[in-house]
Amino acid sequence: MLTPLDHLPTWRAESGAAAPRRVVAADDTMSADTAYRLACEGTGLLWQGDFHNARQLLQALARRTERKPKKSKKPEASITPMQAFNLHRQTLGQRARILAMVIVPLEGDYTIPLRRAPDLKQACTEAWGPANGEACMVSLRELLGVVGAHEWRKKGVEIAALGEAPNNRIYPHYGVFSPVRGEYVDLVANTQIKDKSLAFDIGVGTGVLSAVLAKRGVQRIIATDQDPRALACARENLQRLQRLDKVELVQTDLFPDGKAPLVVCNPPWVPARPSSPIEHAVYDEGSRMLRGFLSGLREHLTPNGEGWLILSDLAEHLGLRTREELICWISEAGLKLVDRHDIKPRHGKATDDTDPLHAARAKEVTSLWRLAAAA
Repeated sequence: MLTPLDHLPTWRAESGAAAPRRVVAADDTMSADTAYRLACEGTGLLWQGDFHNARQLLQALARRTERKPKKSKKPEASITPMQAFNLHRQTLGQRARILAMVIVPLEGDYTIPLRRAPDLKQACTEAWGPANGEACMVSLRELLGVVGAHEWRKKGVEIAALGEAPNNRIYPHYGVFSPVRGEYVDLVANTQIKDKSLAFDIGVGTGVLSAVLAKRGVQRIIATDQDPRALACARENLQRLQRLDKVELVQTDLFPDGKAPLVVCNPPWVPARPSSPIEHAVYDEGSRMLRGFLSGLREHLTPNGEGWLILSDLAEHLGLRTREELICWISEAGLKLVDRHDIKPRHGKATDDTDPLHAARAKEVTSLWRLAAAA
């Protein structure tokens, strides 16, 4: 029998998603089919059984969400790239909502009061800060994301442009996008720098581009970000790489005060609404950061200075933004194109013909746009 729960611990969700309206007790006796039905209805399943069985249940639900739906009457060829993108996002969103319904309790010190539960205190502390003594409940899927981030933070990402191992790794923190797409780093590592006295790094993230610029001999770098997590992550990485003496970290939206001969920005590439904090590194609703960078760049460049915009054209192939729009925004900002360097992606999805967005990904090119003030 399913037991409705009247008194629940605090709901914790990094995405800001509301707690399920109805939560019932669930344990090892619940079948995957029953769990799937309840999850699809929006009923939260607060797990009270074995922790490993909860993980197995989550995997079973994931398999059910991946079952192919009945074929649409609309011919696939008539679906535009934008419709394919929106359908893909809708599918992922629905899948995430279903999987979020498997919930586990956490005690006030991040202990998981379930049989065979691992000790995840360190991972939770890294992600959420010190425990505050208040019990809570959290989606198992989100908790496993915390564990995954903890593993990335321990292992790090090798960045060839930073030199030889082992001193060439960047360690992303929870909520800070990992620099696994190496193409944009290579563009910054290989494009000629005319004036190495000062550079602005707009949207520092993990600090990888600041580290590359410092390695290339830029004497001083001012790196900005709105997110305190990103700034903490960048500080730790730059300290480890012994580059922090050349980098000043500033919490602000886009530009710091002053002008620089080089201003670098790698904004989110796809103009769509993010559904979680980590997605802010991928999705830029309304092209806010891109347009903000372009509109403010001219006034932050020294005479003969350059702005480096690193941007994928995936949004163009998805029908979310046109090349003409981008060129128009550059012109309206009083900027001109000096040169552009292109590189093809190397990630697995670019060659995965089973990916729903394969047609667009196969055409994708990442570019470094060298921009200067127009006369």
